[in-house]
Amino acid sequence: MSQDVVSDALNMLKNAKKARKTEVTVSRISNLLIEVLKIMKQKEAIKKYKINTIKKSVEITLGEFSECGAIKPRFTVDISQIEKYRRRFLPSRNIGTIIISTNKGLLTHEEASEEGIGGCLIAYFY
Repeated sequence: MSQDVVSDALNMLKNAKKARKTEVTVSRISNLLIEVLKIMKQKEAIKKYKINTIKKSVEITLGEFSECGAIKPRFTVDISQIEKYRRRFLPSRNIGTIIISTNKGLLTHEEASEEGIGGCLIAYFY
């Protein structure tokens, strides 16, 4: 286990998907991870997640995605650089999502482009 909760959780999701499992329990959670899971649920990469406050864990039901991962190091980008990283991490122009931490909270790369703001790259999935 590393110190990065988001990276560990996304690796667990990716490994469970490869092992053809439908549910994963992540034992370490953070507010950033919960926000990432909200975006993944909106984009239907995961079906649902349930936070267990007693055990401090989250149970995730997997949805439709092929690959997911954290972006390390967490590059800081402005609006003009988002396209460069989109080509680097995503397989095609209309496939996948990059999650960016902005001063307006976590946004997808499409929302950040619409808002005209940059931020710090957190994760990707497709």
